[in-house]
Amino acid sequence: MRTFDLSPLYRSTVGFDRLFSMLDKTAGFDAGTTYPPYNIERTGENSYRVTIAVAGFSEGELTVEAKENSLTVKGEKASETEARRTELLYQGIAARAFERVFRLADFVEVKAAKLENGLLHIDLVREVPETMKPRTIRINTAQNGKVIDTKAAA
Repeated sequence: MRTFDLSPLYRSTVGFDRLFSMLDKTAGFDAGTTYPPYNIERTGENSYRVTIAVAGFSEGELTVEAKENSLTVKGEKASETEARRTELLYQGIAARAFERVFRLADFVEVKAAKLENGLLHIDLVREVPETMKPRTIRINTAQNGKVIDTKAAA
């Protein structure tokens, strides 16, 4: 039987932990693009953090957009000025434009984004509305003392 690796789906979603943990190792899809590298962390029961390595990008060159159930992070370097006329002998630091899209589970919201030390941290929180949370229903007993008799099946 052939197996499929759904890890690319797991890496680009937030809030679907149990579903993709069960399906994590089931057949061979291409991992796709790996630039820029990123981490997805669970920081609490209902909170997550996406950390993207964006070395060389300034705050003005990055865009973070949350729309419906997706989080899109774009980076585009400003065009280099004519003042910088050096000959680049080796370029190991990638500065190419990128767009990274993460699918978010229902009720996952972006709370904050900050850029520090070349890492873009995006904090997410799952806030399920009270009407969607499970609730316990109290069972009332008969107040008048009547008991209903039942016959056992023969």
